Amino acid sequence: MRVTIFGSGYVGLVTGACLAEAGNHVVCIDVDARKVERLNQGEVPIHEPGLDALIKRNREAGRLEFTTDAARGVEHGLFQLIAVGTPPDEDGSADLRHVLSVARTIGERLARYAIVITKSTVPVGTADKVRAEVEKALAGRNARAEFDVVSNPEFLKEGAAIQDFMKPDRVVIGTDNPRTTELMRALYEPFTRQHDRLIVMDIRSAELTKYAANAMLATKISFMNELANVAERVGADIEKVRIGIGSDPRIGYSFIYPGTGYGGSCFPKDVKALVRSAHEVGYEPAVLKAVEEVNEHQKGILVRKARRVFDGRLAGRTLALWGLAFKPNTDDMREAPSRVIVDALLADGAQVRAYDPVAMEEARRLYGRAAGLTLCRDAYAAAEQADALLIVTEWQEFRSPDFDRLKSLLRRPLILDGRNLYDPALIARLGFDYYAIGRGKSLVAD
Repeated sequence: MRVTIFGSGYVGLVTGACLAEAGNHVVCIDVDARKVERLNQGEVPIHEPGLDALIKRNREAGRLEFTTDAARGVEHGLFQLIAVGTPPDEDGSADLRHVLSVARTIGERLARYAIVITKSTVPVGTADKVRAEVEKALAGRNARAEFDVVSNPEFLKEGAAIQDFMKPDRVVIGTDNPRTTELMRALYEPFTRQHDRLIVMDIRSAELTKYAANAMLATKISFMNELANVAERVGADIEKVRIGIGSDPRIGYSFIYPGTGYGGSCFPKDVKALVRSAHEVGYEPAVLKAVEEVNEHQKGILVRKARRVFDGRLAGRTLALWGLAFKPNTDDMREAPSRVIVDALLADGAQVRAYDPVAMEEARRLYGRAAGLTLCRDAYAAAEQADALLIVTEWQEFRSPDFDRLKSLLRRPLILDGRNLYDPALIARLGFDYYAIGRGKSLVAD
């Protein structure tokens, strides 16, 4: 198959590399010449386990190319995938400028049949706008070329994206043309061979499915954080509650871990966009608004606990942070709880010593030489002479530290655990003051 992908961000790179791995000839187009140059030199701008090797192998095999030449891309691909960013506007709606710009680019150069696929996360009705832009560009040059528009949302988890693409639990195809369905089925057949996971529906339903999926997962997270805050006040252990409700197959264990709130490039943006879409059709989405409000409040829970334990006086204190990425196995700090925490601690006059296994470069890019923030070489260096340790991201290497060494490094053996990594009874026996989310000793933070 000949595939063109517009956009070499997270979705574009993972999709391009995986499609090339299946034997397709993939051309990735990006307007950022520096990024294209880096990719052609073997530098991958994002951290995703296994992606570097996958890109390298398929570039060397000639199945994966990176270029700024849009004309080459349109000429090359039967499948024209749009995988550019849709950042939120100030009102929360998805910014479609990049998506529609790609649609115009395709229309300005299209000379034969192609399938134009929206891979970007877009609100309902975007496919109609994409079709109109392509048609307008064709008409502007008095050209005729047949094309179909398909909605094919991605469901990739950062940190496990390659596995998700190679062995998907579903592939959603939104189309109004049976011929297009069969071509899309052929494109994805290498990844659904053991079990047909293609779910075909109308375009608008496919567009809504992506937002609905992320909003549902975000709802589970905020709901558990609400329960954790209740648990602290009534003396219950939310981890035992989690096990009790997760055993019900109607609920399950996925996304019911309480913590410091969700972040990343998808959940915050997509919940906001779905709220905005509801408003545009005259509906007030009360549950979605509550999900967003609970999450924003939860991001500051460790700061509020720290203020409580230090009687509101954080100025002059040194606080260690373990974890900066919004989740493990990524360097993504977009909308990460760590950013709310760092900003609030610095504003309170605290000194912050932070460490993350892979997000240090991203932290340097975001914070530069911010006064009061020290980015440390490892977890133990961050803990040196700190008045407390705040655990923000559940990286595997934080799960079984040398507690004796940690205790000797901290000025006070105090852990504020935003991810419930440890057993409260064990930590207490080791001589730590330990406060988690919804369990152990209560440290209610309003």
